[in-house]
Amino acid sequence: MMKSRVTISDVARAVGVSNSAVSYALNGRPGISERTRSRVLHAAQELGWKPNSAARALSKARAHAIGLIVTYSADVLSVESYALELIAGLETVFEQEGYSLLLRSAKSRLHELAIMQEWIADATVDALLVMNVELGDPRIAELRKHTEFPALLLCDASMAGGLTTLSDDEEEAARLVVDYCHALGHRSMARVAGPEMMGHTLVRDKAFVSLTMNAGIRYRCLHTDYSPAQGRMSIEQLLSLPDPPTVIVCDSGAAAVTAIDVGRRRGMRVPEDLSVISWDDTFMCEMADPSVTSLNRNVFGRGRKAARAIIDMVEGRQVKSVTASDDTMIVRDSTGRPKRTIVHNAVIGDGEPVKNLLLSK
Repeated sequence: MMKSRVTISDVARAVGVSNSAVSYALNGRPGISERTRSRVLHAAQELGWKPNSAARALSKARAHAIGLIVTYSADVLSVESYALELIAGLETVFEQEGYSLLLRSAKSRLHELAIMQEWIADATVDALLVMNVELGDPRIAELRKHTEFPALLLCDASMAGGLTTLSDDEEEAARLVVDYCHALGHRSMARVAGPEMMGHTLVRDKAFVSLTMNAGIRYRCLHTDYSPAQGRMSIEQLLSLPDPPTVIVCDSGAAAVTAIDVGRRRGMRVPEDLSVISWDDTFMCEMADPSVTSLNRNVFGRGRKAARAIIDMVEGRQVKSVTASDDTMIVRDSTGRPKRTIVHNAVIGDGEPVKNLLLSK
């Protein structure tokens, strides 16, 4: 009977390490200790492992695939459209340019890291897109071990450890929201934000604190995991205060719609007693009653920009980090002067015109 070929999995079991660690060792890639590399090479020789010529040929060819791993929980993904809009933008460019998007869902950040290591080791994809970067994110350290592997981080450059980024101008977007609320006459604002370890949340937090302080607006912020349950709990907490805010800014469209519901159940009129703004402009915001004033961030367009940038990186063209400002306030029925009627033009009272302001028909 012919003896079966020794595989990477056989070597991994013998040494007690992962398949990706064996792949790193056998291909001379960084990312493992020299002691582990030596043990793997010794075991491979003892077991009689030989490289698969077909696999070796494939590893030198492009996969024409870009990897994206998401860690959204099911209850968050079911109500939030950001990732879907981003993916739609990516796909339009990838399809035009002959690339495919390899999308995986991970249960945790560690699970995502393991998938990333496997993809890099096996050349499953030509490049990686990385989103929802956190403070001290282990993915950054992993990618810095493989500077030859193209990766584009969708986060603020301050969070990326020197890697290439495509980011929104979060401070300018926050300025747009604060200026609009100040011009309406609001002097008490609350924000229902995302996880405070997320890079985009940290940047927004800093911007809102500074901008509201300079504008003379009292500001409070509660962080959530973006789930509907935590969003509702935070809004209930804010509206239970003896002096509740006159305007709530929500980092998600689902939370904004929830804020309207919670306010109404407490006998509050929207927008006379409570104004509500969503950081994301979603279909849910447009269809709500009242419709929700939102920040349109052109997520679809951002996906297209990210796709073009990562393809350029794969094909050897130089790509620099970019911060894009493409945000517009879409004024709908959920905002107005405190205790007064909603505003119907961009020049509010005796104030200055608010830039990048659109009025929903």
